Amino acid sequence: MNTLFEYADKLNNPYECFFFDAHENTFPVRPHWHYFVEIIYVVEGDAIINCNNDTFLVGTDELFIFPPSAVHSIYSSSYGPLKFYGFKFDLSQLNGAIHSTEAGNLRFSFLAPTQFSGNNKALFFSFRDEVTYNGCTEVRKLFEDSLKEMEDKNVGYQSIIRTKIMQLMVKLLRIRMDEGFVPDKAPTGNISVSSDISQITEYIDAHLGEDLRVEDLAKQCNMSYSYFAKCFHEYYGQSCKHYISFLRLCKAENMLLFTDYDLTYISQETGFSDCSHLIHAFKERYGVTPHQFRKQH
Repeated sequence: MNTLFEYADKLNNPYECFFFDAHENTFPVRPHWHYFVEIIYVVEGDAIINCNNDTFLVGTDELFIFPPSAVHSIYSSSYGPLKFYGFKFDLSQLNGAIHSTEAGNLRFSFLAPTQFSGNNKALFFSFRDEVTYNGCTEVRKLFEDSLKEMEDKNVGYQSIIRTKIMQLMVKLLRIRMDEGFVPDKAPTGNISVSSDISQITEYIDAHLGEDLRVEDLAKQCNMSYSYFAKCFHEYYGQSCKHYISFLRLCKAENMLLFTDYDLTYISQETGFSDCSHLIHAFKERYGVTPHQFRKQH
């Protein structure tokens, strides 16, 4: 079975811009994750966004950030139109492009996964209030100009898109600073540890149908069990065991919505010991049984 992981070419395409129309593109956007930061800006309609363990309603002239490695999906709140612009980018390359004299203030650490544990407001921005946020026109133009560069692919287009993303990120950073966020006090974490942890999650995703033991995962990262568990929780805001269960349920949701497989097959493919275990875990998270969930959607 396909994994939830979506490959992103950090080397050749570290910055991307796109426009999505639910009537023309494949929709809904199935649960997936990647190492890029993804930002969507809704220009028409209302989007129901699932991001890790939370659900959000994002409407016209509102912006939402998917941090690196977040499992996310996008649905529409109605049968009406849903259109949005999007950026995808490698946060490490964006931070690396910042001039050294500004690095202390412009490291976008408020986008690190550690910043989103218990702080869901950090994901969401509204540009409906023209007085407070200088209106939606400026933000929308950043996406429109970037999309044109992406389509034309003239010389230097990646640099221009990076500049547009930087402009947007500075705007978002200033909004967060006005709300009390202090960049130089944000936890940055251990870079090498973060890399090990993020890579092990890709392994988890690819082997969900197998018996995954946290002790074995710690060994793959050359860490003790306790240190691995501590680093994982600090990076993702949840235990590794809980994360494994979360990914299994995301895959089960995906298969319930987009395939006709029965529960026996789904439980086997997602690593649950049997149907009863899947039903119990699914109902605990979604409030309904897998059968009811499939029927409702």
